[in-house]
Amino acid sequence: MPLILPGYRSSGASARYKIKIEMKKTIGIIAGNGRFPFLVAREARKEGYSVAVCGVEGEADPELQACSDFFSWVKVGELKKLVKFFRSQGVHEAVMAGKVEKVRLFQKNVHPDLAMMKVLMKTRDFKDDSLLGGIAEYLHGEGVDLLDSTLFLKDSLPGVGVLGKRKPSEEIFEDIRFGYELAKSCAGLDIGQTVVVKKKAVLAVEAVEGTDAAILRGGELGGGRVTVVKVAKPRQDMRFDVPAVGSRTLRALVEVRARAFAFEAGKTIFFDLDEVIKQADQKGIVLLGVDAESELVRGRGEKPAAEAGKQKKQAESE
Repeated sequence: MPLILPGYRSSGASARYKIKIEMKKTIGIIAGNGRFPFLVAREARKEGYSVAVCGVEGEADPELQACSDFFSWVKVGELKKLVKFFRSQGVHEAVMAGKVEKVRLFQKNVHPDLAMMKVLMKTRDFKDDSLLGGIAEYLHGEGVDLLDSTLFLKDSLPGVGVLGKRKPSEEIFEDIRFGYELAKSCAGLDIGQTVVVKKKAVLAVEAVEGTDAAILRGGELGGGRVTVVKVAKPRQDMRFDVPAVGSRTLRALVEVRARAFAFEAGKTIFFDLDEVIKQADQKGIVLLGVDAESELVRGRGEKPAAEAGKQKKQAESE
């Protein structure tokens, strides 16, 4: 908002002048690994925000410091330090961007501060939604609200349909339909959001190891030519743990000679979307956006056979 300073009267002038200074709003970013924090920082600055990045040690890229107006490091579990940094920069709204490996919580060198210990004691388990929801609640109590993590990346959320030139065969469609329902069930149980299938055989289900490792495991077990399906949770909280795809995931798909990658339309972030599509086309990998309402999941975009037959008879009678 503009700050109005009292004017002054210059010698010989009768007019009173007001000087306006535009004050930028500062957005906070809690940065994990990968490209996500870089893209959020870049897009937020484009929209006129100052960016205060709190990088998680061992996860965030040090190069983020060059993309930030303000920067500080925190260790896993240092909630109080994070809040102190955000307060010092006048941050009241923040975005979580980038994955922090949950296995770090089980490592001996992690020492949660008192604030994090209180969050852990309140959570009923160590599921992603429980932990991240507890952190969000704590931050809100300290005057920092977590926002939709896709706030600045709406152009990076592809919709329903094929990306690129490669079209899926009927066999691939069948595996996608099968994999979609399975992945949704696993995601609803907070197990993982990715499955690897082949001819309706389940080769891998993502757990704590992450998407790329699950793809490599499933691809090896299936001997290549697999289909990978990645979805959002049934009640996805867009503030955190939103499905994301980038160059590392594409490399994993290429390594296992995957035939297709299906993702939840409108809820999956693609980093460097154009480049991912280009590389997938070159490697012969189908990229397909689906959701529960799309005919792509329910029947390859075709009308049900009974309805099609009824319409054909009606046309013949006319």
